[in-house]
Amino acid sequence: MDRLSTDITKNIVSMRAAMQNSSDFINKPLKLGGFRCELLICEGMVSISTLAELIIEPLREYRDQVYPSAQQLYVELTTADYLAADQKIVLTTDEVMQFMMSGFAVLLIDGCDKGIAMGVQGFNFRSVSEPSGEQNMRGSREGFVEAARINLTLVRRRMKSPALKFEYLSLGTKSKTDVFLVYLTDKASPAVLKKLRRRLASVKLEAILDSGYITPFLDRHSVSLFSGVGSTERPDTLCGKIMEGRVGIIVDGTPFALVAPYLFSENFQSMDDYTQRPYYASFIRCLKFFAFLISFLLPGSYVAVVTHHPELIHRELLQNIIEAQKNTPFPLMVEALIIHVVFEIMREAGLRLPKAIGHAVSIVGAIVIGDAAVSTGLVGTPMVLIVALTAVSSFVVPNLYEPVIILKFAFILLGGLLGIYGISLGLVVLLLNLCSINTFGIPYTSPISPFGHSVFRDVFFRIGWRQLQNSRSKVQNMPGSSIRTAPKDGREQGR
Repeated sequence: MDRLSTDITKNIVSMRAAMQNSSDFINKPLKLGGFRCELLICEGMVSISTLAELIIEPLREYRDQVYPSAQQLYVELTTADYLAADQKIVLTTDEVMQFMMSGFAVLLIDGCDKGIAMGVQGFNFRSVSEPSGEQNMRGSREGFVEAARINLTLVRRRMKSPALKFEYLSLGTKSKTDVFLVYLTDKASPAVLKKLRRRLASVKLEAILDSGYITPFLDRHSVSLFSGVGSTERPDTLCGKIMEGRVGIIVDGTPFALVAPYLFSENFQSMDDYTQRPYYASFIRCLKFFAFLISFLLPGSYVAVVTHHPELIHRELLQNIIEAQKNTPFPLMVEALIIHVVFEIMREAGLRLPKAIGHAVSIVGAIVIGDAAVSTGLVGTPMVLIVALTAVSSFVVPNLYEPVIILKFAFILLGGLLGIYGISLGLVVLLLNLCSINTFGIPYTSPISPFGHSVFRDVFFRIGWRQLQNSRSKVQNMPGSSIRTAPKDGREQGR
């Protein structure tokens, strides 16, 4: 990290060399106060109109003036109240490049070893629109965008509290990505914040291009299919999370904000739950839990029962299944694996192709391939029905789609090889894995296990706002938490 020299020519040469003579590095020579100056910008990162109005035009006042020293001119410029409001002192060439690539204009003065960085950011970004992955029937239609500063504004608009804090970090040895911790100082647990800062400090990647890059560093349970770190595209959802003592992480360049700690039951909740009647919201939550079980248990259970325990099926239904399967060339387990793999291929194709083509591929592929597979006798009709039910159920809980895929294939293998005993074994292992996750001192399955009656009321069922307004629960006070807040003095204590 080289300090700026008093020789402005040397500074320009060293920065051009560091940036490999990049074409977007622009320096404009100026004559201010009798001294040679250089205004440095990164093309495309600044607003030209703002630059002209807040910097170029005010600096014209200094063209005909003469100052006895460069240091005196520097002091005069830094105290001028009509220059850009956001000003930073720059001491090194690395800081100059960092500010330039963040949308600042940097002014250097010959004979002075300090620079002035002035905020004139003006790069283009996607306009705020409804998030595609978390649509709702009522409530806000605003979603996060790729520009972190816009996302911070969306949160601040909804949370006009002095307790709301944005803590800045810079990650990525080359990308220098802006990362912000978002939390309420009177709600968030100091223990959780300490762990988050320590784990983020351990990130030594060269570039952070998405919030998913840092998730493995925050979630230490890498062998588990489930994560103690969630994500959201909605500002109102993030505000609701931090109101419960959680911490949001906004990464520049991605519309997905991270949330920590994140509990298993939150995968089945949405903002619509709190804008609808409690009885309907409770029904939808129970429906989501049921759909989650169907999405990974149904194929394996069907294979297990038909292959190893046909006596559990009604006689007429069993005869229909046998009739449908008698002409298929594959064992039932192999058939289930093949058709589910084909479905995942079609889903991935529809996801990666342009939307207009992708929807057509998904629909036509499902109809044509499914009908052809049944007509030629490659798969039985019951298996096609099982795949359809499984697919629709998995879409009900999109946050858990990734673990559901792996669990689905695992239970098909267990059911095909060991029958109901394999399904039971898989469920035991799954429950043990879920209960073992404890990312930030809070059990992932709380308040289901360990059970907590007071907070369990808003897990499977949604209680009304009259009861919720009297609740002051925080995530660190969940059952089984090792960072529980003392009820009297509010200090953190372990258990």
